[in-house]
Amino acid sequence: MLGMIKNSLFGSVETWPWQVLSKGDKQDISYEERACEGGKFATVEMTDKPVDEALREAMPKVMKYVGGSNDKGIGMGMTVPISFAVFPSDGGSLQKKLKVWFRIPNEFQSNPPVPSDDSIKIEERESITVYSLQFGGYAKEADYVARAAQLRTALEGIATCRSDVYFCTGYDPPMKPYGRRNEALQEPECGPPSFRPFGERLKTLRLSPSY
Repeated sequence: MLGMIKNSLFGSVETWPWQVLSKGDKQDISYEERACEGGKFATVEMTDKPVDEALREAMPKVMKYVGGSNDKGIGMGMTVPISFAVFPSDGGSLQKKLKVWFRIPNEFQSNPPVPSDDSIKIEERESITVYSLQFGGYAKEADYVARAAQLRTALEGIATCRSDVYFCTGYDPPMKPYGRRNEALQEPECGPPSFRPFGERLKTLRLSPSY
């Protein structure tokens, strides 16, 4: 995954608020169940490109918005992790579409700056419960696919997860060679899905530029 995040260019770094509900180990796989807070998110959708290529295009858009490419011209700081939704196809590979979402820092939750790039949308998202599997290295599409499959296997008999979408995260800038953190996230099927089908938004906010 294109690295990002703990870069002084963007100022302070927050962590997406969540609560760990449980932890488990199965077949040498360690995972945790967590409840992640909702809020306002900056999102970018990409289609017709493989996941790694789409990320290389989508991530700079989010970084520019966070760094000051907005109506207020201010850097907001970062919230980690940055997440993206991927969509499995038959055979275990991923479809050529993804959606990147970045939780806007708490200071700007009530009044997020308007993105200068029209492809960035601000969405109000509900809280989400997920199972998470953490792994290291410079993660690419194949790594996320493999880890997501491992997590689904570990959760057999524990939770039935959605098959139409799962989530991936990254925490670290590209210049960090060691101790990198990535995650594959699976959402259980019970309850209303927190992620609507591609192209449907839970609530897209109409923001007016501040002049």
